[in-house]
Amino acid sequence: MADSYITKKALANALKELMADIPFAKINISHICDKCQMNRKSFYYHFRDKYDLINWIFDTEFLQTLPHGKIITHWELICGLCDYFYREQAFYRKVFKIKGQNSFCEYFQSILTPILERELATRSPDRAATPFCVHFYVDAFICTFDRWLSDKEPDTPARFTEKLRTCLAIM
Repeated sequence: MADSYITKKALANALKELMADIPFAKINISHICDKCQMNRKSFYYHFRDKYDLINWIFDTEFLQTLPHGKIITHWELICGLCDYFYREQAFYRKVFKIKGQNSFCEYFQSILTPILERELATRSPDRAATPFCVHFYVDAFICTFDRWLSDKEPDTPARFTEKLRTCLAIM
């Protein structure tokens, strides 16, 4: 494993541990660095800010685990995403609450948008998915994921995905 990855992973683990006890807004770079015994320079060598670190966590723990060279359906992607969020719900329950510029929700929106654009285009090939429609579904997905993870006892990923399918079939 490359030293860079080990450093990033240590910073990621430190942030996750801190977020278990401290609100994200109160965590600063010094807290993260102190937790894993690194200096701030090391942090800024790898990440722009703590929001960038959250996005890296998502990238490495979910996006990079997707099969390369194999075509997966949108529903396979959603099922994998639900499984991942469910496993990491303690972390993402808090991450989805972070709002504003550079937030995970903003980043997640940029990932969901092209996926939902393609999905909506296949559902109505005679008319391209309008930006309004795409934004509506992206916002609905983000809000729904947040609400699901915030439940005291969230549905299993399979049950949650089935509910999503049912809602979308009604449309």
